Amino acid sequence: MNEEIVIAGFGGQGVLSMGQILCYGGVMQNKEVSWFPSYGPEMRGGTANCTAIISDEKISSPILNTYDTAIVLNQPSMDKFEDGIKPGGMLIYEINGITRKPKRDDINICQIAAYDESIKMKNTKIFNMIVIGGFLKVKPILEIENVIKGLEKVLPERYHDLIPLNEEAIRRGKEIISYGHKLN
Repeated sequence: MNEEIVIAGFGGQGVLSMGQILCYGGVMQNKEVSWFPSYGPEMRGGTANCTAIISDEKISSPILNTYDTAIVLNQPSMDKFEDGIKPGGMLIYEINGITRKPKRDDINICQIAAYDESIKMKNTKIFNMIVIGGFLKVKPILEIENVIKGLEKVLPERYHDLIPLNEEAIRRGKEIISYGHKLN
């Protein structure tokens, strides 16, 4: 197994921490991992992305030009990363903030209303964990228990009381993700 992922959106959406959480989850599952962040000088409100590689084998380089999966949370990220998805790969997008639907027909496409769901769950800070749950539904490369252990590493200790809510958010994300287009 070798999963090459790009996660992209606005600063403040938890983009970088999503990559960290997945990588720490991979470490907990004895996988080789790489996390490579990239963000503009604006930080919150500016664009941010990261690549995460989770593999059974040694990783030769953290730099990726094509991706097995792209998780995009806004239109600028869709515009930038859709073309870099490998044929047969996966695009997961958050429906809020997307004005142009994906144009590719050689990839699997899923959508998730994570922001709307985070409002229903009364905490928009769990938005990114809902997205992670959706990703794990369509690409079950990690066990939820290991992702929670990864969350414990990334989340400051003063917020550890929110871990049960984050676990609920992951499970909810697995329930609400939907396919817009799926290759056979």
